[in-house]
Amino acid sequence: MASSITSSLQTSNLRSAFLGERNGFSVCSVSVTHVGFLKKTIECKESRIGKQPIEVPSNVSIKLEGQALEVKGPLGQLSMTYPREVLVQKEDSGFLRVRKALETRRANQMHGLFRTLTDNMVVGVSKGFEKRLQLVGVGYRATLEGRILVLSLGFSHPVRMDIPDGIQVKVEENTRVVVSGYDKSAIGQFAASIRKWRPPEPYKGKGVKYADEIIRRKEGKAGKKK
Repeated sequence: MASSITSSLQTSNLRSAFLGERNGFSVCSVSVTHVGFLKKTIECKESRIGKQPIEVPSNVSIKLEGQALEVKGPLGQLSMTYPREVLVQKEDSGFLRVRKALETRRANQMHGLFRTLTDNMVVGVSKGFEKRLQLVGVGYRATLEGRILVLSLGFSHPVRMDIPDGIQVKVEENTRVVVSGYDKSAIGQFAASIRKWRPPEPYKGKGVKYADEIIRRKEGKAGKKK
């Protein structure tokens, strides 16, 4: 009987040491002299986009100095400075490769991004890019006055936009606007600024939209009553 009581007391004290104070009883502290940690090395996968080589056409010249790259072609010239997380290398075969300089999360994020930006530079100075917009609405028109794009979008006055350097704008049939050039980011920014004046509304689709843009239509009040 005494041995069973002693055993139950030892079990109770052992539970208190692990579970902490319960019901007002104090718990003795146990000092730990050595704790072992399991170190696991996480290897970051290489970006599928970032590891693809970039083909440089024969009509494009490349100038690489450290982290600065300059690309020159028949349509224009572009340059970019890379962060320390990525490296740009020119191979003997003429291809460009963007590699990670560090094994960090930020380097993984920048690997594919700067490979895409580099490819856009090469394609831009050799072939160019374009964005097409369409004006939808009664009386909506676009005209060119030199280097100024004039838009009639239902306001009390026409919208006049200066065309930035390096960008060409063409108007087709007074309702279609084509923005082209060698800098893809500048083309996209100028096209977005045109669309911003009158974004397409979801009921009749009136406004300025991209040519390949799909507008999700909403049902009007008249349609709901049926």
